[in-house]
Amino acid sequence: MDLNTDLDNDETRKTTGATSPGHPVFCTIIPPHILDNLAQSDDPARHEPARRTLEHDHARRTRRREVAARAATPGEPGADADKPNRTIYNAGHQETLPGTKVHSESDGPSKDASVNRAHAGLGATFDFYLKAFHRKSIDGAGLALDATVHYGQKYDNAFWDGERMVFGDGDNDLFKDFTIPVDVIGHELTHGVTQYTANLDYQGQSGALNESVSDVFGSLIKQYALGQTADQADWLIGADLLGPNVTGKALRSMKAPGTAYDDDVLGKDPQPATMEGYVKTTDDNGGVHINSGIPNHAFYLVASKLGGKAWERAGQVWYDVLTGGELPKNATFADFAKLTIKAAQARFGTGDEHEAVVKAWSQVGISAK
Repeated sequence: MDLNTDLDNDETRKTTGATSPGHPVFCTIIPPHILDNLAQSDDPARHEPARRTLEHDHARRTRRREVAARAATPGEPGADADKPNRTIYNAGHQETLPGTKVHSESDGPSKDASVNRAHAGLGATFDFYLKAFHRKSIDGAGLALDATVHYGQKYDNAFWDGERMVFGDGDNDLFKDFTIPVDVIGHELTHGVTQYTANLDYQGQSGALNESVSDVFGSLIKQYALGQTADQADWLIGADLLGPNVTGKALRSMKAPGTAYDDDVLGKDPQPATMEGYVKTTDDNGGVHINSGIPNHAFYLVASKLGGKAWERAGQVWYDVLTGGELPKNATFADFAKLTIKAAQARFGTGDEHEAVVKAWSQVGISAK
């Protein structure tokens, strides 16, 4: 079997009930395989929050699939499209969205740290896309950014539902408050950018690319906010999210997929770094959170080879592909690789950038011929 094809994408679509093109997608930062492991714990303090989170996420994914298809098209940019317009809501530990409005763009700091972190994270993401790529909010036209904090009871996740960011407080044992890591906020909001651009199907390899793009830009948003170069970055996703009782560094590692955690309760990080370890599964829409490690690692290899500020060259190539209009919704890894090679040459010529992209895809086992 040629692993550069989409590995029975049609069959995966049948068995996972994945969303069809045009449907808004429910995207979470904590993958189901972690929650599945937690749900099997003998400790009720750990398995009960995980089981509630799994039940919630399954129900919400089902509801999202039942929503009538609609295209995500940007509006016309207004005069203030280059300024963020953030509104934060408080769910009060209920599961009704959006909750009670508690903070507007013009308000001063809140007494609620979660509100302040959500406000700052939305702003950091807005600022990154504007300054790095001249993109006005996630839709390119100044879309207002809404977020809800304190969602659910010990809800162990954060998600983008097609309209807003939603943050759980975590269980204060294995997971901290989900407003803490700015890369998690950037990751979820980038699902919105993808929704308004390539609109990658959330299944199989295209779904793994959807997840990878969010990890790539989530990491770049953190690096931009911290003023880090590629060699200074940790290339971890959610490094500030894991509680003190977890044996691990983060949810995922772009530098070394498969090494982010190895914990008695969470299990071992299952992400492969190359196509040799590609996981064929019907779980999680065809392993979108697992196989994303492969394109994640390719980006890391490009960025580390080029050095400097990763968003300026490696990130620019990935952004050009995401927004260029040539990436098919059901793209395979090979499709994406070919377009990044083309984009690198178009923007930078046949120098270091082009060479780094070609070599990176080869290193992870993707043929871009």
